[in-house]
Amino acid sequence: MALSNINTVKKSFQEFLDTKGYRKTHERLTILEHIYERNDHFEADELYLALKQLNYHVSRATVYNTLELLVEAELIIKHQFGNKISSRYEKAYGRRQHDHIVCVDCQKVTEFCDPRIQNIQNMVGEFFNCEILHHSLTFYSKCKQVDCSERMKMNLKEQNPEK
Repeated sequence: MALSNINTVKKSFQEFLDTKGYRKTHERLTILEHIYERNDHFEADELYLALKQLNYHVSRATVYNTLELLVEAELIIKHQFGNKISSRYEKAYGRRQHDHIVCVDCQKVTEFCDPRIQNIQNMVGEFFNCEILHHSLTFYSKCKQVDCSERMKMNLKEQNPEK
């Protein structure tokens, strides 16, 4: 992400924290910066482990609490993709509207964009005389790839839960 964009996001988060009366801590800003360096859908524990590997001293509770603040500030989006998969997050600022395909076997999340969906959203808004603010569309699939790298990673995680 460009430096000007991350500065805009940080400023927005700091203003949100000020408005709500929350402290602007180094840990919260570090978590925000790390999220905006990513280009994936991540779980809270994945973020926590990534920060630990980078030698950041941040508690798991701080990560979870900061994620909730970032959702409230509308700087990240929280997704609940089905029953078996924990919540996943993605950055929200500067992202184009998109939808998701989630594999029920390997939990891989794939983004796609189809302008016809935006047209449907516009038509629904006109029909019901309302302004649609956003939508969420998720297709659930079964991966057909025999050598699915995501499934292999998931199997390794199950065999070695500490990694």
